[in-house]
Amino acid sequence: MATATTERTDTAYDDLDLWSDVRVVDAMAASQRDALASVAAAGEALSGAIAATAAALRGGGRLAYAGAGSSGLIAQLDRLELPGTFGIPLDRLPLILAGGPDALGALSGASEDDVAAGAAAVAEQGLGAGDALVALSASGGTPFTVAALRAAAARGAVTVGIACVAGSPLLAASHHAIVLGTPPEVLAGSTRLAAGTAQKCALNILSTGVALRLGHGYRGLMVNMVPDNAKLRGRAVAIVARAAGIAPDRAEAALAAADGSIKVAVTLAGAGIDAAEARARLARTGGDIRAALRT
Repeated sequence: MATATTERTDTAYDDLDLWSDVRVVDAMAASQRDALASVAAAGEALSGAIAATAAALRGGGRLAYAGAGSSGLIAQLDRLELPGTFGIPLDRLPLILAGGPDALGALSGASEDDVAAGAAAVAEQGLGAGDALVALSASGGTPFTVAALRAAAARGAVTVGIACVAGSPLLAASHHAIVLGTPPEVLAGSTRLAAGTAQKCALNILSTGVALRLGHGYRGLMVNMVPDNAKLRGRAVAIVARAAGIAPDRAEAALAAADGSIKVAVTLAGAGIDAAEARARLARTGGDIRAALRT
């Protein structure tokens, strides 16, 4: 059986343990740059995945994440950022993680091989037509993750597979296959390094692209952010001021009138209307500020 690219060694690193710290840092930084380049090369596949995933959420479906080990934790990190950054409720972002909640505190290698658990977790979440599932596996062969993706597809969900090995089972089973051609790891097989960086970057792009298609970005700003602390309330004022082209004091007043909703504040300030009309326009336009301002 051929060695998966994520397990390959590079003889250039044979004496890695004898190198100076500076040389090790330089080598690892170069490997990380190559990992990011692999994400750029997957641009067309990522674009298709963004469109399909956004369509599921726009239609009232959910975006589920599936993974095991480091890939599962990367998925969880992206998932947890979306409610605060883009206002997407956590209950619309189920997590299917090998080992379940316990794996968030201590990873269990054995759980990655549990095919039945992967399929069962999908059924337990009730994933199906109208939903989307994004599954991550550096090797593309993690049994739990492959089983979860196959089960979701069989139930009618749109599936996105992200892996670093072309032709791997996860990618072969995906509706949208994203191949991240990362280099051999500086420390062979340690896929939390370059492969992990590539997966995190790909998820950053995917989830942000989806949020943009849902109208949660306007003029390069996060307009569906949840301002739930002092720092973010200050950021919300700055966002409204810039987006609507008004002074900070007026932005603060607009946010107060909008009960803290950045989208409503930008719309009412930009169109010169009250909060009720701003909300009505945003409802008619699916939360799209540009369209609401043209109405």
